[in-house]
Amino acid sequence: MSKTTSPDGSLEVINARRTESIDAPHIVALATKSTEALFGRVNIVNIIEKAILAVTLSNAADEILGHAAFFDFPNLPDVDEAAWEAWMSKFYDTSKCNALNTLFMHYFVSKNEYAHGCAEEIIRTAFNAVPDLHFLFLVVPHGVYPDAAVADVFKPLDKKEDVMAGPNNCVMFVCHRHNHVPVLHIRHARVEDHDDLTPIFNRHSDMLKLTYGDYFLAELIEAQNDNMQCLVAEVEGTAQGFMSISDDVNYDLLNNCFELGPFHGLRHPHPEDEEEVPKVPTPTPPPERDEAGGSGRSSQISWSSSLSHEDYGDVRQYDEELKDEGGTADEGTTEKSGTAKTETEPKTVGSRQSSAKSSKGSASGEVKVRPRLSDAQMNGSCSSLLSEYSQASVAPEVLEQQQSAPPTQGSQRNVGSRDSVRGTPQAQLNVPPKYFIPTYKGSANAFTVQLFCIDERFEMRSFDFLGKAFSLFPTMDFCIITVPHLVPEFPLLQGFVRVTPRSSSTLPQELYVFHRSGLLKDFQVRVACTSDVSGVETLVKTVDLHDNLLKDLKQFNMARRDETGTEIQAFVAESQDQIVGVAIVRREEDIEYIRSHYNIEDFIYYNHHRREDHAHLHHFALNPIFNHLSKHFLKEILRLGHKTCLYYPLYPPYTKKEIVDKHSLVGCLNNLVPVHARRQIVYPLAELGDNAPSQRVLKHQEPYALNHINRKLTLEPKVTINARIVVVGASDVGISFLETLAYCPHLRFNNLTLISPHGIPGEMAPDTLRDSLLSTSHCYTQEEYSKSALRTWVNVVYGKMSAIDRKKKLVVVNGNVVVPFDHLVISTGQQYQVPCPTDADIEAGETNADLENSPDRRHTGSVPKNLFLTNDAYDSAVALYRVENGLLKTEKKVVVYGNSLDAVCCVQTLMAVGVEPSRISLVQPPLAYEVTCVNIPTVEKTIADNLAAAGVTVHTNCILARFNTTDDGSEITSLDFTTKSRPLNVQCDALFPFYKKSVDYDSFKAINNACLVYDGKLVIDASFHTNDVAIRGAGTLTKFQRRYHADQWTHSNFNSKEVGISLAGEMLRLFDPTVEPQSAPGEEPLNLIPIYRSPKIQGGILPGGLHYLHVAKPSLPVPLDVHMAQSDYGRELISGEAGPDACYFRLHLNQYNTIETITCLSKQPVPASNLICLFGIHERYLNNMLSRYEEGLIKDFYSYFQQPWSMAIYHDRFPDFRDEIRELLITSPEEALEALEEKVRMVVDDEISMSKTQLRELLEAYAGTGAKRAVETRLLSFISYNYYHLPMYAKPGMV
Repeated sequence: MSKTTSPDGSLEVINARRTESIDAPHIVALATKSTEALFGRVNIVNIIEKAILAVTLSNAADEILGHAAFFDFPNLPDVDEAAWEAWMSKFYDTSKCNALNTLFMHYFVSKNEYAHGCAEEIIRTAFNAVPDLHFLFLVVPHGVYPDAAVADVFKPLDKKEDVMAGPNNCVMFVCHRHNHVPVLHIRHARVEDHDDLTPIFNRHSDMLKLTYGDYFLAELIEAQNDNMQCLVAEVEGTAQGFMSISDDVNYDLLNNCFELGPFHGLRHPHPEDEEEVPKVPTPTPPPERDEAGGSGRSSQISWSSSLSHEDYGDVRQYDEELKDEGGTADEGTTEKSGTAKTETEPKTVGSRQSSAKSSKGSASGEVKVRPRLSDAQMNGSCSSLLSEYSQASVAPEVLEQQQSAPPTQGSQRNVGSRDSVRGTPQAQLNVPPKYFIPTYKGSANAFTVQLFCIDERFEMRSFDFLGKAFSLFPTMDFCIITVPHLVPEFPLLQGFVRVTPRSSSTLPQELYVFHRSGLLKDFQVRVACTSDVSGVETLVKTVDLHDNLLKDLKQFNMARRDETGTEIQAFVAESQDQIVGVAIVRREEDIEYIRSHYNIEDFIYYNHHRREDHAHLHHFALNPIFNHLSKHFLKEILRLGHKTCLYYPLYPPYTKKEIVDKHSLVGCLNNLVPVHARRQIVYPLAELGDNAPSQRVLKHQEPYALNHINRKLTLEPKVTINARIVVVGASDVGISFLETLAYCPHLRFNNLTLISPHGIPGEMAPDTLRDSLLSTSHCYTQEEYSKSALRTWVNVVYGKMSAIDRKKKLVVVNGNVVVPFDHLVISTGQQYQVPCPTDADIEAGETNADLENSPDRRHTGSVPKNLFLTNDAYDSAVALYRVENGLLKTEKKVVVYGNSLDAVCCVQTLMAVGVEPSRISLVQPPLAYEVTCVNIPTVEKTIADNLAAAGVTVHTNCILARFNTTDDGSEITSLDFTTKSRPLNVQCDALFPFYKKSVDYDSFKAINNACLVYDGKLVIDASFHTNDVAIRGAGTLTKFQRRYHADQWTHSNFNSKEVGISLAGEMLRLFDPTVEPQSAPGEEPLNLIPIYRSPKIQGGILPGGLHYLHVAKPSLPVPLDVHMAQSDYGRELISGEAGPDACYFRLHLNQYNTIETITCLSKQPVPASNLICLFGIHERYLNNMLSRYEEGLIKDFYSYFQQPWSMAIYHDRFPDFRDEIRELLITSPEEALEALEEKVRMVVDDEISMSKTQLRELLEAYAGTGAKRAVETRLLSFISYNYYHLPMYAKPGMV
């Protein structure tokens, strides 16, 4: 934000921002004849879409004053964008110009009265936004001279002395950085600089002043010596910045807490360095914890990883405090490694068999961590990001010996195991494995920045300090900085590489590293050639699947196309005549599929990119010391390859190896933006025939998560968030929250952590039977999980929360491992628990009315082996494995205990697996409320009839009284129940309990012992806050504070995915600069709970193989007959019958004829994703459904909603179209005219129906004001733009 002089002579505040496409009409309005003469006739939307940097200036009223667009090549049609350097060097001395420091201005407009100020400000903004930029060029056609405002900034470029004439059709003008952005003079600090620097420090924080006194800076400057130096940035004789550097670094602490392998431990090479895993294990017993601590592997918690050795004692003391409370996070841990191992397994990844095998020790205290893809991985030091098969950092012999031992309790973090990748914990080992941490014995090779501050006007030039800093430590190759997690990333850090913490680290600091070679400015990207092969081999030898990279490079050198004829391009990055980077791309042949299945149009205007402009990134490796130039590397790939967009897939861990192996590690994933997958229409292909979408849209592909970058994103920085956000519980709410944060395109969250017993859902391979054992909320499907790739961005800790230390901000997992947090989200939800028998006296004939003990008590005894507690897909896989390999081979009896929808689905799945229905007993306890799980008598009767017809025994109103077990109590043999009349005994060889969902006891203890308010559930306010500002709660675990007087309403009444998105929105207030900040929870003027509008959905496969779907408005549970008796209920529309061959479809329309409830029960699969879209739609949208139904024209809603006319309603962008239409109708066409909405409100009354005269007047107004024409135009535009999805509609001119 700066100021310029307005026409009346006053100063006006102007704001510089990135140009958006919506600015195009205003920019066109600023163009003049001289603009066209200078830049030609251009499509301004295309200019904005493909510009590397587009800047717009606006005033306080958001009025656009000026605009400029910059590209990385000249706007000359006869000059190849990939060869402009050679072209310019023919005529001009451009030895100092290169692709890294040069841009070209392709367009500039401004208001005449602000022209000079706008030109100056835009140029200054460009230089500040791109620190490496030193030259701006302007191509001026012969016979044209720039306007005065441009001519003041750009000056003619002198030709070479031996060149008589310049280019035939233009003249080059140049603008230099030093003329517009002050040059920082870096020198040694002097005591007299104190007065200049103190105000700068005080503007940022007065902490140093309060801690060390008023003259701390002068004392620090005076204390300089060979080991500690102070630098100052001087501008026009005034000190504007300060940096204190020192060579006092605690290398052992840093090596234990961070993955410093790519940086050789910040030490010089030494012959005795231990960088590789020892091949032969030592045959001695594993060291005790004290020995581990003495070896330096014990977790050290410090305020700064660059603390001197003298400060280390306090660190150890703090570590001991943590150990006394239950241990630190690194007891028996490995380094956070993402290296890959590609050996094969006999079972499918994520299969029920592998899940069951790993379940043996899953509840006995094991804690494993699978980190997000690390920064070290992304910088080319490790393995494939796609396969995620992991290579443990432990000797194979040791691992084999450990795995053969019996499981015991222990605190372990088996990072990156194949099972952990898919979310299935492995069997525990008998001792905490000691994973290898490299040992470096060379001399010190790093100095640290201890203190840094600079005036905000010059902060983009912070990099200028580094050249002087390295000159003071000529033997050091690395500069490091440590910052607390909650400190925002400042411009200096944008050139540093963030080092990934090891999974064992609880250090409250982030470490950033910069290599001396990063100061080199000879980084050049060019097309690869045959002579580069040896250099590339050396670069990528540690990259997994590097053989495929080299194979593609060879193919490029041979033919420029692969075996299928697809164009292939290879590029290398050079510095000091050494290959430091390589990238290989292919032409994107599936761009139609990508466009139709992913929201790439959130980032590009598709129609402005040719088909050949899209490329698919297969390989990208870059030396970590040049990581800060990875975006420049991507920009050069686009320029040299004549592309505008790049795409990169991340496949789920169960994908076929031959698909995954086509890609290798990309070292630029942090620079790409993740792209949301689009919900797809389920097409009735038989009915559509030739009017169905093309096979390019419909074809089946292995699902993947898509990442993307385009030209306009290459210079757009992300805001880095290092705050440690820990989510407890992989519920729909928690996953939705994490997904929303991870998919913010302009933010990068480095420390998202999920604590869950079974990791991230969806990591196991698809399995229809497994997924049908429990009902579904339709918040996420298996395919949606596979297209989100949360495992890429989220660290996963396998275990259960057992304690919370609010003071130290720690979560204790499984009683012995701590996970630090800055913000904690508790979203564990509620689970089915082991039912507790009432211990009723069966022999005395007690009934339900005679019970002394509540059936809702917590079970405290041992859990029988044949009791299968099933709460998620992992539990389902384990249970079905045991069923398939045990029960099916015998005549044993199975009991399903519960009256929930899950219990009914479980019975159907057991029959589908092959269990004889006669061996299954469904025992239903009394209803807790009057409302049943489906709440529709017709459907309930169908379920009961199908169970009876199949031969399943059903007992109702039964309460568990006693487990009858074997002599050792390990297995159940039969169950005793009390009923309303006489006791009931049921033989039981396997029990599936679905009695009641409640809060997990370990979670309750953790919450209660932490003194968080708990009133039957975790108490929160409308903004998700608990009584601790750093801890939030969401989901079915929570309830609202009593001051809202809404005790019946909880998050369980709402759509969990919407709740998670809302929670993320609240969290983003703290971090997103584009959202209004909220430093602390404000006082709520009205005690109202938030409103959620998405429907609550249930689905499942019921007995008889019936597919069930229920979509309803968020509401309190009320019996259907009571609800229908209300005067404002509306009406119901029903088609079909609910029988053994059900084709039942029920719609509930409210009093405004909007669909409020959808219930489907069908023998055939239901297109659930389509039908869910009908919720909240007025019947007039549905082809005048109500009148057709009343006329008897609709016999079957299933076939009605599969007719071609309905496809647009299922389109994922149809809600946006509805919003556009509403915006048209509520906006006044002219200032003097009323909006159509206002006229409607004038004539509509809730009590009196609209007369025919009033309706006619409204219709006339609708047509007369142009609203009707505008709506029709929008509708045709919607159909036309999305025609690849909606070809069944005729467009104007087709008929």
